[in-house]
Amino acid sequence: MKTSSPILELQGVSFRYPDGSVGLEGCSLSIGRGSRTAILGVNGAGKTTMFLHLNGILRPQSGHVFYDGATLDYGRNGLHKLRSRIGLVFQNPDSQLFSASVREDVSFGPMNLGLDTQVVKARVGDALRAVGLTDYADKPVHNLSFGQKKRVCIAGVLAMQPDVIILDEPMAGLDIGMQAELTRILEGLHSEGMTIIIATHDIDFAYQWAETISILVKGRCDATWEIPHIPNALDRFASHGIGIPRIAELHNSLVRLGLLDSGTGYPRSHQELVERLNEVVT
Repeated sequence: MKTSSPILELQGVSFRYPDGSVGLEGCSLSIGRGSRTAILGVNGAGKTTMFLHLNGILRPQSGHVFYDGATLDYGRNGLHKLRSRIGLVFQNPDSQLFSASVREDVSFGPMNLGLDTQVVKARVGDALRAVGLTDYADKPVHNLSFGQKKRVCIAGVLAMQPDVIILDEPMAGLDIGMQAELTRILEGLHSEGMTIIIATHDIDFAYQWAETISILVKGRCDATWEIPHIPNALDRFASHGIGIPRIAELHNSLVRLGLLDSGTGYPRSHQELVERLNEVVT
């Protein structure tokens, strides 16, 4: 569960790419320690650019990024330390995997920290167990499925034992079964106290999984809501081209038909909605 102390924060961050296109424009956002945060926005809204700033890959042209209350140190040692605490998983796993085998790839980060061989081995083993790939340790990376490659990327980040894991469109390209498996992995990591930030176009997943949803519009954080307040902001979601959670639409329809009481609050999942309907029927 998140605390009141932010672990990551952007204050008025702006960044333009060499061609003049806007990445971020006066963007301010606070991420609570131990939170589950979903970042939504149409293509080009600035989600990936934000993540690259949070990890120190990009540096603000104006404004500041803070980690654990301190401005990021962009020196070599500062960035090395930062990236051991904040793990970033890219949307395309092939842009992040470069070793021959799964074990070698997951070992890369901890080895670069200069850790003892036995410590590295233990970390790799723990990370592979966390993502369900223990039996794939010696498999060639190029023989893995797209979903398995994503899990290897997550394992590589987990082997660094970070405080924060950031995932850019983690569900993209995954079938329903793999999405469920990845959700299970994220739930397990969060239960251990990890701060998790995801970018997604899937409002249904964000509504069911996140504690906080923020919307980026043209490089700026337009709004942030805690999940209990989302039902009061459905019009804002629709106006930004994100759509609204289907479970909220269905709930509203059932309330209009008199099948549910509007005072019971919005369900977070279809299962919760079914349980409420069963209570009414019985």
